[in-house]
Amino acid sequence: MHKWIMSGVFFAACALAIVLMFTLPGKEEVEQEAKPSMPEVAMDAGQAETLVKANCISCHGDQLQGGVGPALANIGSKDDVEKIYSTIVKGKGGGMPSFKGKLQDEEIAHIAMWLAEKK
Repeated sequence: MHKWIMSGVFFAACALAIVLMFTLPGKEEVEQEAKPSMPEVAMDAGQAETLVKANCISCHGDQLQGGVGPALANIGSKDDVEKIYSTIVKGKGGGMPSFKGKLQDEEIAHIAMWLAEKK
């Protein structure tokens, strides 16, 4: 009797494993979901500067020279616009907050494009 119960449990575990293999997303799908996609907008430098002054200078300095946060004066030579956008949207461990929900996606895109030009 005990062997039949163990066989049933083993069969159920195998069936569950097979179902999960075909229903859980793959590594590529998870990475794609984790990467926010930047909306298509024409950069508005004036709006970007206003948004940076209102949201970023307290940590990154009024000249983007750094302070509590890292310097962003030359960030465009290190990171591309997509990486900058992703960092603003998701935040970064160690103090960079996520601005998802605080700023509109288009506003974040303006900031990312403006910062990407800083080389």
